[in-house]
Amino acid sequence: MRAVIIDDEQKARNLLRILLEENCPQINEIEDADSLPKGVSLINQFKPDIVFLDIEMPGYSGIQLLDFFTREQITFEIIFTTAYSEHAIKAFELNAISYLLKPLRDEQVEGAVKKAITQIGKSRVSERLEELKNTFKASSVRKVGLPVSNGVIFVEFDDIVMLEADRMYTKVSTQSSGDILVSKPMKFFIDVLKEAAEFYRPHRSYLINLKHIKQYVNQDGGYIIMDNQKTVGISKDKKDEFFEVIQGS
Repeated sequence: MRAVIIDDEQKARNLLRILLEENCPQINEIEDADSLPKGVSLINQFKPDIVFLDIEMPGYSGIQLLDFFTREQITFEIIFTTAYSEHAIKAFELNAISYLLKPLRDEQVEGAVKKAITQIGKSRVSERLEELKNTFKASSVRKVGLPVSNGVIFVEFDDIVMLEADRMYTKVSTQSSGDILVSKPMKFFIDVLKEAAEFYRPHRSYLINLKHIKQYVNQDGGYIIMDNQKTVGISKDKKDEFFEVIQGS
C-alpha cells in the first residue's frame, strides 16, 4: 500500500514516517509534502491508498483538499492530524473521520491505519469530507489546544491573557493555569488565532487578549499592563492602531 504525508512541519513528517515504517507493514511506500498544493500534486502522481493530512497549515486548511479534487477522484482514505483544535476532534468523530492527535504514538498510528484499511473502497470519503466541512463552518467552540510534553492542553480563548515569543517556543499566560510553555513558535498562534477579534499583536514578541488589558501607561515609551500584572511593550508604529483597536473593541 502507498501513503502520502502532508504536513508543513518536517519533524512531524519524519516522525510519522518512522511510526508507519515500524508499526504498519501494510504500507511499503511513503511520500511526503510540506504544503497542500504540493501534496495535491503528489497525490495525482503517486496515487496513494491513504493520505495523512495536517488539518491546519500556513495558507491552507486540510479541509480545502476538497477544492482540488472531484468527488470521484477521492478514492483514498484520509487520516487527519491535529495538535490544537478540540472542535476539530469533535467534528472528526461526528463525521466518522479518522484522525491522529499530536504528539503521535505508536498504537494510535497503528489503530488509525487498520481502521482506514477496512474503509478503503467501502465508503464515499468525499461525502464525509463535505459533511466535515459543513461541521467546521457551524462550529462555535472557541478553544485552542496547546501541545505539551505529555499531550495537549485545551484552553478557552477567554482564559488566555497573552502569548509571548520565546525563540522557537511560546509562553502562553492563562488565568486558570498560569504560564504554559508550548513548543510552537509565535507564528503558529498568529495563524491559528487570526480570526479571533479579541487577540491583537502590539509588538512582534507579543499577542494579547484585549479582554485582559488592565491599564495603559504613558511612560517609558508607553506600555500595557495585563490582568496578570505582566507588562507588554508597544511598537512605535503600532500605537495609533492600538488605540483605534481599543476604542473599537
